[in-house]
Amino acid sequence: MSEITEAKVERLAEKVSIAHTVHRKRVVMKDLLKAKKKNKKVARQLRRKCGEKPQVPKTLENTREPDATVLDDNDENAERLEEVNRDLDTDEFCSYFNCEYEPKVLITYSTSMPSRKTRRFVKDLTHIIPNSMQFLRNGAAIKKNVSKVVANGFSDMIIINEDQKKPNGMIISHLPEGPTAYFRLSSVKTTKELNMKYDEITSHRPEVILNNFSTRLGNGVARMLGALFHYSPEFKGRRAVTFHNQRDFIFFRHHRYQFDKQGKRAALMELGPRFTIRLQSLQKGTFDSKFGDFEWIIAGRRHEMETSRRRFFL
Repeated sequence: MSEITEAKVERLAEKVSIAHTVHRKRVVMKDLLKAKKKNKKVARQLRRKCGEKPQVPKTLENTREPDATVLDDNDENAERLEEVNRDLDTDEFCSYFNCEYEPKVLITYSTSMPSRKTRRFVKDLTHIIPNSMQFLRNGAAIKKNVSKVVANGFSDMIIINEDQKKPNGMIISHLPEGPTAYFRLSSVKTTKELNMKYDEITSHRPEVILNNFSTRLGNGVARMLGALFHYSPEFKGRRAVTFHNQRDFIFFRHHRYQFDKQGKRAALMELGPRFTIRLQSLQKGTFDSKFGDFEWIIAGRRHEMETSRRRFFL
């Protein structure tokens, strides 16, 4: 019994010794981290006293590869900006930006029997896009019925694709002459999934915010997205829809801003839906994937155009 007791005591003492060693190491490491942090702070204060500017952390955005199509407001690009402005005055969306017509959007499905989530998502789109309606095509060919859609006064058509009962693609076609863009759709959250009610969404025309579209291609995509909404927002409704481009991912949000009683501070309330799109192709004309003239496309199974993480197209 005494031998067993002594063995237990030895093992316990060994465990206590190991625990003390680990504790001492943790204390030492903690003190070293504190000292290192303090030294960095002192060095940073000395650099600022000497007039050195604070270092800007490197990100994918500020280390972006140079792109000749980026539209900057500097003297070097003045001629190119004039050329771009001339092209914009004669492109497919010039009549919209000249307020020659009011947008009318038809939203439909890629399949005759869409899932519940896809139907809810389309319903959300009809609530945020003024003068829009959804249409269940029941097997009707889209390409053959474009002329009928145009005859009914629609200026744009949106087709929502789904896979495994989830929306995963969006096609936007500007009628009657195009262009047509295909986007990959992801991170879809409907209004119901955000625990919001349709009563919160008023019928006022929203303000459209298009942010961070810096290239020639990005400018065209932004004009296409903006042309879905009425060019004259009703600010009384305090609704705002945002398309924010970051690293070629376009994030959509729908908010209503609210003021406090004093009218000095404002808060945003997200109404939904929420989703992310990424451009896959842009072609001239309407719905001709086989023989259409593509202006831009991510080609190849391994996305041959995506040669670098720091190369962006929008």
